[in-house]
Amino acid sequence: MKTMTAALAFLVLAGAARAEVVEAQPNGFEVRHVAVVEAPAAVVWATLLQPSKWWSSSHTWSGSAANLSLAAASGGCFCERLPNGGSVLHMTTVQAVPNQKLVLTGGLGPLQSSGASGALTVQLAESAGRTTVTFTYDVGGWFKGGLDKIAAPVDGVLGQQVVGLKRAVEGK
Repeated sequence: MKTMTAALAFLVLAGAARAEVVEAQPNGFEVRHVAVVEAPAAVVWATLLQPSKWWSSSHTWSGSAANLSLAAASGGCFCERLPNGGSVLHMTTVQAVPNQKLVLTGGLGPLQSSGASGALTVQLAESAGRTTVTFTYDVGGWFKGGLDKIAAPVDGVLGQQVVGLKRAVEGK
């Protein structure tokens, strides 16, 4: 009962959101999250470019999302400032189409210190003042023990960020 209550609470909080591990193999995986945000694409885009407003601090190296930045231009970075002048390049921007599409490449979290890397594609599709946001993360390469073993945890972490973006945009 407790598990069912927690699952229902998450679904209510997430609104119209869907998540899935599309495929998981030892050499790669794909995860996808879809959420409907009650705002125009331009508002979602503006918030997307401010990860300090929606990325979970518990999934940063510094412990604070306030240290995150995202440059939406080819060659730009999803970066993090660390204490004492340190820094982290989480991903690099390879395509930015304002209000429509953002593609970043690199490895998040434990993927950074492995032979694996991925492409994170964020698609925005507006209709009637609402925006469907789709996050797809395709990862491939070498990861000790197999990438299929971490697909579900990565899916969970990415899902938290999508819910965070939806909350930040909708002010909930």
